[in-house]
Amino acid sequence: MNAAVRAVVRMGIYVKAKVYFVYEGYQGMVDGGDNIVEVSWESVSSILQVGGTVIGSARCKSFRTREGRLQAAHNLVQRGITNLCVIGGDGSLTGANLFREEWSGLLEELAQTGKIDEEAVKKYAYLNIVGMVGSIDNDFCGTDMTIGTDSALHRIIEVVDAIMTTAQSHQRTFVLEVMGRHCGYLALVSALACGADWVFIPEYPPEEGWEDSMCVKLSENRARKKRLNIIIVAEGAIDCHNKPITSEKVKDLVVQRLGFDTRVTILGHVQRGGTPSAFDRILASRMGVEAVLALLEATPATPACVVSLSGNQAVRLPLMECVQMTQEVQKAMDEGRFVEAVRLRGRSFENNLNTYKLLSHKKPDAELPKTNFNVAVLNVGAPAAGMNAAVRAAVRVGITEGHKMFAVIDGFEGFARGKIKEISWGDVGGWTGQGGSILGTKRTLPAKYLEKIADQMRTNNINALMVIGGFEAYLGLLELSAAREKYDEFCIPMVMVPATVSNNVPGSDFSIGADTALNTITDTCDRIKQSASGTKRRVFIIETMGGYCGYLANMGALAAGADAAYIFEEQFDIRELQANVEHLTEKMKTSIQRGLVLRNENCNENYTTDFIYQLYSEEGKGVFDCRKNVLGHMQQGGAPSPFDRNFGTKMSAKAVQWISKKLKETYRKEEGKVFANTDDSVCLLGIRRRNLVFQPVAELKNETDFVHRIPKEQWWLKLRPLMKILAKYKTSYDVSDSGQLEHVAMHSPKEAETGAI
Repeated sequence: MNAAVRAVVRMGIYVKAKVYFVYEGYQGMVDGGDNIVEVSWESVSSILQVGGTVIGSARCKSFRTREGRLQAAHNLVQRGITNLCVIGGDGSLTGANLFREEWSGLLEELAQTGKIDEEAVKKYAYLNIVGMVGSIDNDFCGTDMTIGTDSALHRIIEVVDAIMTTAQSHQRTFVLEVMGRHCGYLALVSALACGADWVFIPEYPPEEGWEDSMCVKLSENRARKKRLNIIIVAEGAIDCHNKPITSEKVKDLVVQRLGFDTRVTILGHVQRGGTPSAFDRILASRMGVEAVLALLEATPATPACVVSLSGNQAVRLPLMECVQMTQEVQKAMDEGRFVEAVRLRGRSFENNLNTYKLLSHKKPDAELPKTNFNVAVLNVGAPAAGMNAAVRAAVRVGITEGHKMFAVIDGFEGFARGKIKEISWGDVGGWTGQGGSILGTKRTLPAKYLEKIADQMRTNNINALMVIGGFEAYLGLLELSAAREKYDEFCIPMVMVPATVSNNVPGSDFSIGADTALNTITDTCDRIKQSASGTKRRVFIIETMGGYCGYLANMGALAAGADAAYIFEEQFDIRELQANVEHLTEKMKTSIQRGLVLRNENCNENYTTDFIYQLYSEEGKGVFDCRKNVLGHMQQGGAPSPFDRNFGTKMSAKAVQWISKKLKETYRKEEGKVFANTDDSVCLLGIRRRNLVFQPVAELKNETDFVHRIPKEQWWLKLRPLMKILAKYKTSYDVSDSGQLEHVAMHSPKEAETGAI
């Protein structure tokens, strides 16, 4: 929430508006006085990394009464405030909408009782409202992610990872209760992210007799030498008769039926706390700026709107449509229409549920289809967190689809050396939370091993190939498809899932691993900024990875509240460096006496990190001193973030389903083999704006700068001005891409197949 508060304040000041804080939510608006204060640029300094909200929040009974709202209107009019930005859940937003509808009536009443004059009634005739949804439950329809959800998932996953080690040692079963009275999002996504054995959520109650099926599953897992079981329960979980399923009830069941050593952990308010994740900070900063733009453009005729994210695009939606749809979900659940409830939650929720069902329960061998196809999976390029989650999903979905799955060790090089083995359902258990690449990965390209790789494909009868990796994986697929003329073995369906911390693969807005790297950078910057709070007047220069791609430097700067980010995509010269030094010199005269500058490792061959450090040290003499920090390989390591685990899992599952479809299409019955030699049989699966798309690698050539290994056009460059505005630079912000008011789309079941993440 603080990132949103900071963005609203700074964007407001940037467009020359007066900005006020209302402390303690609606209670502060009703009480007035010191609760409503004009704020400055510096008021929101150093709050980006703080959890909770600095302006406080309170449930307010009096605002629910007309008298309370009358008092609030009086307090706002006295200060000439007619634009309101509300950050909260559906209750807060519904209240805001009612306040707006009553506004003119409230002013009339104030005029009649002589509290304000007729002039004020005319001058402040309309109230504009924009909402941002801050809720860890992610229970608001129309938004992909609400502010706070990703951070709550970080807390849950940290706990699960810690519990897994103790459960492993003791052979224990853990029942974890997570928040979500009416919405199972947190439970579902964390179950997906840690590979839980069972999950209970309000929208999808288990079938009759679930007690038996759950116990069978748990004992099967123990028999397979799995040392721990994890069961996740949403606090609002119910059975199909609308009776609550509590964590204690689940524990007692496991103990009575199976005699397993079982413990309950209730996460409670831990989930609301802690430092916000990089994703939440960027989301909230973008929403805050969008909210100010929406208020500037609002007219009495436009409905109150919420700003939200769809895919990676900012959108505006009518507030009441979202609220009504959110209430529809609850109604459907109360009436036992659970299938409908899941559908109303939206594509992303439905997708999560289907993927979880696909990956958590292995059907008995007798029930699995047999396709007689062999599919190989390999990692290529540098390690990226989330690769293992992607391999796990590929293997399990492949087995469910009836294929034999093969794992290739050490990329194309290992392939050439025959390091390939069949991999089973159980082999990939517990992989989601592991960082790096368990299969092993190499940067080597296939061109010099074509002969040997073709031999291995023939020997192992490989009918399809799935490559999980970075720019090298993309180049590798281009090389393999070019070699099809010479080798029939490469005339098979091939698909690539982008996984690299650099996020530099053409055809996809995000790649697996970039979110984890971004969180590492953000955490480090937080610590570095804190170290400067004691020593005052210090500027830090931090070098990030990314090759020539400035994604990590730019987004890291946005998430950490940096003063500048130097990237290759936006050329800079000595004049710009000079301007940045002057900007920091000015900043040191204020109460914020520290600076943070990020530099992408290859942004300029002459302006190296050392050069920039020496320049700043010389020019800042007597005003500030400098320190430099090269983050290096810590950006590739660490446990994957919840986003990367789920992104990897969902992308990979989609990719294998595509492989199955292509295998059916390209199988030649008469010859008894698969033969695919068209461009559309070698694809890259990427997320573009709001959709998952399979794009032939041949078509992506035109979009690629091969010299610098980056896409020619990158969506996140549009966020550059945002970072500069929030760091107090004069710059122009392109509003052409800001959201237009849309309507909440009810998707048809058909649409779920094209898939949004």
